[in-house]
Amino acid sequence: MEQVLKRRAASDAISDQGWRYLLGALRTSVPVGSLTEAAEVVARVVTACGGDADGHLRADLRADRVVLTLQTLDQAALTARDIDLAHRISATVRDGGRQTAPEIGPSAPRSVQLVEIAVDALDIAAVRPFWKAVLGYADEAGADGPEDPIVDPVGQGPAMWFQQMDRPRTDRNRIHFDICVPHDEASRRIEAALTAGGRLVSASHAPAFWVLADTEGNEACVTTWQGRDGS
Repeated sequence: MEQVLKRRAASDAISDQGWRYLLGALRTSVPVGSLTEAAEVVARVVTACGGDADGHLRADLRADRVVLTLQTLDQAALTARDIDLAHRISATVRDGGRQTAPEIGPSAPRSVQLVEIAVDALDIAAVRPFWKAVLGYADEAGADGPEDPIVDPVGQGPAMWFQQMDRPRTDRNRIHFDICVPHDEASRRIEAALTAGGRLVSASHAPAFWVLADTEGNEACVTTWQGRDGS
């Protein structure tokens, strides 16, 4: 079993290659002009990964971009092998006249990101099976306990995790969204949300996460890898 990397070590190892650390995975985007070009990029990337492709790489092909995700899938975590693959992929993409990029900044449609759904529950073990069944979700690799998160087994939908409530609450929503963004995108995303009419509920846990709310009090957390594990 490969050794799992700490967040800062993983981020520092690949940020200058256009990858970003998000929720235990690496993600980047490659701009293209057509689905044909997207397929060509993915073919080159798969070749660069060799026998490691199936166990580490996921690719989302669109007419305007290819979004690439790396993770040691049987551990649901990042390892040194993923870092090596990220460097190999970026080099291969450059050789083809393109670049790997996180698509951050005001000119980007939006940055590479991953979304989680958090459900507040008094009895997590009781509600978890329902959400697992109704979504067609599965246990994450190495995490099949009665209070563990659940994930889309094909990696298309957001992960769902469960937050323990200490008492029933009727004065706030029971579900909120977690939007994990690149650490250097967070401030722009928060500013955009506030400009659009949102409000900042709490920054007490920043830069790990900021709690925002819309005009009706529905909450969303903008999260990054920073400020966790003492880093």
